[in-house]
Order: sequence, then structure tokens, then C-alpha cells
Amino acid sequence: MGSYASTQITKLRVQNTTLASTGPRMCKVEAGGSEDEDHLGLHTHPEPPETLFQPKIGDGVSGSCRGRMRCTGLMGVLFTLVSLLQLAVALRIAAFNIRTFGETKMSNATISRYIVKILSRYDIAVVQEVRDTHLVAVGKLLDELNWDKPDTYRYVVSKPLGRNSYKEQYLFLYRPDQVSVQDSYYYDDGCEPCGNDTLSREPAIVKFFSPFTEVREFAIVPLHAAPTDAVTEIDALYDVYLDVRQKWNLEDVMLMGDFNAGCSYVSSSEWSSIRLRTSPVFQWLIPDSADTTVTSTHCAYDRIVVAGALLQRAVVPNSVGIFDFQAAYGLTKQLAEAISDHYPVEVTLRKT
Repeated sequence: MGSYASTQITKLRVQNTTLASTGPRMCKVEAGGSEDEDHLGLHTHPEPPETLFQPKIGDGVSGSCRGRMRCTGLMGVLFTLVSLLQLAVALRIAAFNIRTFGETKMSNATISRYIVKILSRYDIAVVQEVRDTHLVAVGKLLDELNWDKPDTYRYVVSKPLGRNSYKEQYLFLYRPDQVSVQDSYYYDDGCEPCGNDTLSREPAIVKFFSPFTEVREFAIVPLHAAPTDAVTEIDALYDVYLDVRQKWNLEDVMLMGDFNAGCSYVSSSEWSSIRLRTSPVFQWLIPDSADTTVTSTHCAYDRIVVAGALLQRAVVPNSVGIFDFQAAYGLTKQLAEAISDHYPVEVTLRKT
């Protein structure tokens, strides 16, 4: 795989690194938007969703503008420009379940082109349902992402994870000019051969350092939950969070991925038994009413959950969204579903 060939850090592979409540407002992005310890080695009071997701606008305009439509229009234009500038200097993060991502998908020129186009929107992208043991597809993906400028993206990839012969990998893509990988490890959820593990695909957790954002250090915990065990696995993320906090003395943690957290897999009566939902430590950025699926279903399977006061404050107002690539790129439903049956979920962190 040439210059981007991964080096293995124990079991979690890191490529080219320099170091060994519910219901906030969100949007569905449709147009205009351009898947054992292995490395080193929380308590928080989240702010209300209104503070995080609604920009604070003054009670009025200056005396010279009050009542004048032209000034109101100017204020609107200025506010839009400020919002766009804020997003332009921010860190965009996404989780994207690319159904059965492997050599077959990357060998299709049309599908692979759109996958690259989607992923290149992000500074960090957590890809789930990767089935690429020999990293051939990952290599092709990095070739395409780095085509115009070498080393635009690097990656961290997990070993194949699963309880039986069916296994998947988690893939982290990131821009090294924006963030660096500080550490990584696998969450130990029990003995798989003994049958007492909790998670079908235990999280491969990565700690990032960002010199440009308001929150400098934060961890990302990915999860692609087994549909029939979604309630148990989402609840277990509470224990994963505690483990990350203890291991790294870090409160700022983002948990994201295809939780299968909706429709028939998690009923409304089951949310009260899920600690990740009931604890005030966590903010759920993607609401239950969202639709993260490409198909005709309407389900909020894919989620982003944040913990830690610094991380929560760093979320750019109204940046949480679902990237509807079918609408954004004018794709047929057939082509969109060939890319994936899920849309990416995304959030932007404010830079200093």
C-alpha cells in the first residue's frame, strides 16, 4: 500500500502516526454539502440543549437600524457570514456505516467515487461495517483520498471483530494537519469464547489531540451494535465510558456509530433501562425522530452522544446533522442504496 501502509500498534493499527437526554436541534444536510489493551494508557454537568444548539442573537438591533428593513437584511447577511466563517474554521466529525465496505465496493468506480466524495467532507470519519482483513479496500480508499495531496488523510483500523466467523472492523480516517492520534485500545467486554462478552463488536477506542479546537483532547468510541442486542449494547456503552474516563483521566468522550437505536430494535419503553440515555452526563445529539436510513424505513439507527463539559461546549450550534448524500448529489435511489443503507451522522467542533 505504498506510503500509507499501516504500522501495527499491538493489535490496533495506526497508519503514519507520530505518537506510539435527547432532542437537541439537528438538521438533515441535503444540498450544498460539498465499522485487550493495545496502546498506552468522567463526571460532568452538561449544558442544556438550548445553549449548545441555538445561537444567541441579541434582543434587537442598534438604534440607527431599528425598524429599517434594509438594516434587518444586512444583519441577516452578516449573521450568515459569521455562521459560515465559524463552520469554515471548525472540525467536522462523522460516523458512517458503509454497508459491507470492502474490495467489491471499492472496485466499483462510481460507488467508490461517491464514497470518497462523502468522506472527504470530514476531518475525522469513523467508518463501520468494514470487511477488509488484508486492507486492500482501505488502501484503495486512502489512494483516492490522498490523490490530489499526499498525506491528506491517515487512518487507524481495528482488527476484525465479532463473535463468530462474521467479523467487521472499525476504521478511523483523519486529517493529520488537524488532529493527531495520541492513544488507542480495545475495550475488554469479557471472554468471547466463554460466551460472557457484552458487545458483539467491542469498541476500538481512539484518543485524539486537536491543537485548534476548544477541546484539545477527546476520545471517540465507535459502536456498530447487533440489532437484536441493541438495548443491551447501548446500555453497555455507559461502562465503556467509565473505562475510558478511568484509563485516560478524560471526561470528553464522543460515542458514535450505528447503534441500531430505533424502530423495532429499541422501543420507547426500553429507553428507561439504558444508562447512556438516563444519565445526565450524556447529551444525545441525534434525536429519536431522525431518519438516518437511505431505504424506505424511518429510523434513527445512527447516533452521536457526547460527554464532558469541554466537548459539549465545543459543539457548533446547529452543526449536528444527517448528510443526505442522495439529495446532495442528485443520485437515484438505486445508486444511493448501493453506496450504503445508512447516511453519515455528523457534528462540528468549534475551533479557537
